[in-house]
Amino acid sequence: MPINVIGAGLAGCEAAWQIANRGLKVRLYEMKPYKKSPAHSLDTFSELVCSNSLKASRLASAAGMLKQEMRMLNSLLMQCADQCTVPAGGALAVDRDIFSQLVTEKIRQHENIDVVSQEVSKLDFDDITVVATGPLTSEPLSEYIKSMFGGALSFFDAAAPIVTKESIDMSSAFTASRYGKGGGDDYINCPLNKEEFERFEQELVNAERAPLHDFDVANPKVYEGCMPIEIMAQRGKDAIRFGPMKPVGLTDPKTGHRPWAVLQLRRENAAGTLYNLVGFQTNLKFPEQRRVFSMIPALKNADFVRYGVMHRNTFIDSPRVLNSDYSSKQNPRLFFAGQLTGVEGYMESASSGLIAGINAARLCGGIDTLTLPEFTMIGSLSRYISDPTVSKFQPMGANLGILPPLEDKIRDKRERAEKYSERSFSSLEQFISEHDLNK
Repeated sequence: MPINVIGAGLAGCEAAWQIANRGLKVRLYEMKPYKKSPAHSLDTFSELVCSNSLKASRLASAAGMLKQEMRMLNSLLMQCADQCTVPAGGALAVDRDIFSQLVTEKIRQHENIDVVSQEVSKLDFDDITVVATGPLTSEPLSEYIKSMFGGALSFFDAAAPIVTKESIDMSSAFTASRYGKGGGDDYINCPLNKEEFERFEQELVNAERAPLHDFDVANPKVYEGCMPIEIMAQRGKDAIRFGPMKPVGLTDPKTGHRPWAVLQLRRENAAGTLYNLVGFQTNLKFPEQRRVFSMIPALKNADFVRYGVMHRNTFIDSPRVLNSDYSSKQNPRLFFAGQLTGVEGYMESASSGLIAGINAARLCGGIDTLTLPEFTMIGSLSRYISDPTVSKFQPMGANLGILPPLEDKIRDKRERAEKYSERSFSSLEQFISEHDLNK
């Protein structure tokens, strides 16, 4: 019988790919295009609904380490991402439309994958199943999962607006990467002087926000990594100037000095016609977004092709219900993957789908499931989300803090990160060889 994979997002596509490449049949359920969540707009798979950045590309970093581990494990998502990069300084950013199209083509063309365009509302399959319905799991299935595990947690996530390149006033902006990293001109920087910033900050705090329909609007729980800019600004004077609008590492060539505050714009697509307002996730009403963000001199005539939106993320209490191989403690034939498990981030989600897919295939073949070495970022993430000692569980992204400490204490941060990476890749290479993981 085929292995079921529910959801064709990042984690679901990676899981289906890993299973299918091991010679097993996959039935991949996806409710698009017949039904979409409020945050989705494309009919294709693995749609990136927030940023188009997959975080740092440098191998000696937590995010870079994670992506390299995925490459070592023949990740579909990394193959596609590496084919459609756009300049982003030290980050790996992609043209989101091309990325989604590439993943969709690979999945639909695989002889072992049967795509079923259907919404799943219950997990009553007898076959091995991987649930990768994401942070925007449909209400019926969300309620079903909640009843299975005695409750679920949710928080709000927010996406930043996108503007056209031609509408940016370059006489009020300059191109540069912070500290000269990357190509040096990967970002368009929109500087503000002190007076301009203070006016902007005041209007931002007082701007009208969109209602959060069907959610607990009285006390929404917002994930820190996607904090809406207006919420952050409320935390105190200059809070955003020490956050997404920090000017450090940048010099305005027109003045020769560091600006008082800066909004960075990152290229959104390969053609360089669209730019993302970095760190400006927001839940302001659309007219308010145009009014307030246009107060930034370089955006005074900006053409907003997508406004920021806020949506719900849902995740289960994984330390109580999941094993480190991403299987359910109450049903070892049922696996979960993606942000639903509490891993936070695009590639973190895909990596969990990769491991869940490998383990679903192994279980189908009568082979013991496995967890990657604790020295790897993927292994440490799976251990974190299944650690029963974590009492107040919150989503976790790739970071060096979840790895076992190095034997030798190294003060230099870059050198320390390099040692973590070297240890990870060496450990994973041996593990792959010992367990024939890429066969």
